[in-house]
Amino acid sequence: MKIYLEYLFRLFDLYSIPITMLMQMLPLKNQSSNRMMKRSLTMTHSKIQLFVFGVICVLSFHGHANCQGTVEDYEAWRSYSKRVQGRVFRDRIEPHWVGEDDGCCWYRVQAAKGSSEFVFVDAVRGKRETVRNFDEVKERIAGRVGDGAAGMPAYLTAQSEVARSRDGSESATIRFHNQTAGDLNFYWVQADGQRKQYGTIKAKAVHPIQTYVGHAWLLQDSDGENVASFVASAGQEDAWVDGDTPKPRGRRRDRRRAGRTNSPDGKYRVQLVDHNVQLIDTVEDESIQLTQDGSAENSFGGRVWWSPTSEHFVVFQTKQGRRRTISLVESSPEDSIHSRLITIPYAKPGDELDHPTVVLFSRQDDWQPRRIDDKQFANPFSIRDVSWNPDGDSFSFLYNERGHQRLRLISVDAGTGKPTTTVDETSETFVCYSSKSFAHYVESTNQWIWMSERSGWNHLYLIDADTTEVVNPITSGEWVVRSVEHVDEENGRLLLSVSGMDPMQDPYHVHWIRINFDGSNLVQLTKGDGDHEVTFSPGDRYLIDRYSRVDMPPVTNLRDAETGELVCELEAANASELLETGWQPPERFVAAGRDGKTDIHGIIVRPTDFDPEKRYPVLEAIYAGPHSAFVPKRFGVHSSLYSMAELGFIVVKIDGMGTNHRSKAFHDVCWKNLADSGFPDRVAWMKAAASTRPEMDLTRVGIWGGSAGGQSAMRALIDYGDFYHAAAADCGCHDNRVDKIWWNEQWMGWPVGPHYQAQSNVTGAKRLQGDLLLIWGELDRNVDPASSMQVVNALIAADKDFEQLIVPGAGHGAAGHPYAHRRQADFFVRKLWNREPRTPEIPTPEPQPST
Repeated sequence: MKIYLEYLFRLFDLYSIPITMLMQMLPLKNQSSNRMMKRSLTMTHSKIQLFVFGVICVLSFHGHANCQGTVEDYEAWRSYSKRVQGRVFRDRIEPHWVGEDDGCCWYRVQAAKGSSEFVFVDAVRGKRETVRNFDEVKERIAGRVGDGAAGMPAYLTAQSEVARSRDGSESATIRFHNQTAGDLNFYWVQADGQRKQYGTIKAKAVHPIQTYVGHAWLLQDSDGENVASFVASAGQEDAWVDGDTPKPRGRRRDRRRAGRTNSPDGKYRVQLVDHNVQLIDTVEDESIQLTQDGSAENSFGGRVWWSPTSEHFVVFQTKQGRRRTISLVESSPEDSIHSRLITIPYAKPGDELDHPTVVLFSRQDDWQPRRIDDKQFANPFSIRDVSWNPDGDSFSFLYNERGHQRLRLISVDAGTGKPTTTVDETSETFVCYSSKSFAHYVESTNQWIWMSERSGWNHLYLIDADTTEVVNPITSGEWVVRSVEHVDEENGRLLLSVSGMDPMQDPYHVHWIRINFDGSNLVQLTKGDGDHEVTFSPGDRYLIDRYSRVDMPPVTNLRDAETGELVCELEAANASELLETGWQPPERFVAAGRDGKTDIHGIIVRPTDFDPEKRYPVLEAIYAGPHSAFVPKRFGVHSSLYSMAELGFIVVKIDGMGTNHRSKAFHDVCWKNLADSGFPDRVAWMKAAASTRPEMDLTRVGIWGGSAGGQSAMRALIDYGDFYHAAAADCGCHDNRVDKIWWNEQWMGWPVGPHYQAQSNVTGAKRLQGDLLLIWGELDRNVDPASSMQVVNALIAADKDFEQLIVPGAGHGAAGHPYAHRRQADFFVRKLWNREPRTPEIPTPEPQPST
């Protein structure tokens, strides 16, 4: 704006010179005509003066009234996270349970900046008490469970399940006391469940480590079996591991991965050598060659699955498919001035896949291989989750047919080698194997617990293993099972996380329930309008229920784990200091989608200096990947959204049709239709929001996203260029034929058909309207960088203007690089505010005294 004003003022000063000179050069004869000409030029001169002055005044006023993207705004953008962090208190606790009956616990909670409290909870009496220090905690415990237990808080409690880390900034120490007879490997378990090994603790040794409160650690023996799980705590340092330490339950998928080369009875060991199978008799110290036909192109390899009786084992022989690779060029390696070529394996949609054959080896056959007839699983995308039934007479696996329209549970009789289809799950669109599959065998009843969307909603069914018929639905209704948290075979019941049960709440809010295998006695264990997370006491007698919403700070309650009844209120988070910064929580908004009836949920984020009298451009942060839903549901400062708002935008985030965790019909919108990205719902939602919120200026709408969100961001300008005006696309998978195989065949299907090409941003580039910024990293291993360059090629061929930023050395998510992050911010300030970024705010003119 400053540049435009300077230009106009200069024009105002200069344009009169040629007019004045022209009047002076008029000839003297015919003075009447000269006077008329001069009068005309004088009037023109005045009109131009008035016009230019008016433009200056209007632009000056506009620049003052709506000035954004200033130096001050950028400072707010950069400093947002620092300004708001650490300003919410009493928002999280780490309970430490004491006593064999889970009768009491204690915790330390941050009550204010630099101040914390110790809290003692008598769960039996339903009483919460604030105490002065840790010594008083010991006194309360001694009074509750006896003097002999007074020292118990000094030791960390072993977790009943493999715990995952939570964010923690307070340092802590753990001293592992390995009282077992063997060495133990210890792993840091990250928030997503990934494990990183840090070392080994020798038998009968003590090993201290430095960590953070809330970080989780897993100990395993040399066979990879879980031995103990601990979570670092303030006030407790010693973690004792002995024969009485409860072994933590692994998640179902963790248990399925187990594949040992040693037989359970210890008498045999399988070796895979030169693509073939050898059996080592460890008693006789003999080696037996079991196969001869393995080769590099058709190799025995991978895991070995032994039966519990040591009478059988299973190995795959895999015929090699196409080994596609892609090449990346590292232009600026740190250790050289020369570029480096990097080649990585990268399968793409339509590629020939590896073909596994299931091979059974049995003692009854002198360990000779039997190839299982694969007529019922002839075209696998994958064969996974191999598991033996406890009696060792049969094993099962999941067959995921290529195209993802069939998921079969196959059972194989170990005696005859005959396969049987126990469950045949099919769909006219897709079976969501990647996030909605679960199979668990119940030995006592010879039944399977099976997850399916056959009713139109994601639910669980009890299947008879012999007849393959449905015994009964376990869950049903217009809501969804999100996850099976625990199978209690002894009592015939399940612990589940679910969403959508309460029609008065956001359908994405997670609650926890318990239900019997026969579908009876459904008990809702969590209460309160919000998204719930749960932890159990070691004996599963009580649960800690922590819930929040984006517009409500966390509330933490103690509940009875059997009935869900409230035992006592523990904490209600205090966000008053956060509000003092000018921060306001996101506004939740719901509007009908493309069909005029389906609720579409999203949030609206405003800058901390929001002025309701101003009009702001609207920026959408998009990620429409069908594997989940992405609008935040829990309380937080949501830095990526708010920092962009600080530049003078209203930021929205929406879950349109085609995303997950609603009905099957809602999800199916994405099938062979990723280009849709829910845009009809998003546009309708924003129009509905703006109709009652005049601050939302839909004449200036931008959109940004990364990966699949980058694909969608560019697509907005191709298919909805009349609504969206500017888009920043980071590392977009712009053509689903060029991207990774699993993600794209799951949603776009197989074989690769003409719909792939029709929905490619490369194909649609010629229809692009508006302003586009492409950002990508040269070392992206997730999305082939060629995807972005093929878009560039198509844009050039279509003579389309665009901006591009290639970040040397960056991988996936290059827009997260500080420079790229700033460039993306600049792009939207220029395109939606029509001003140069980081220029000073134009001062308000001082009022002039009247004369």
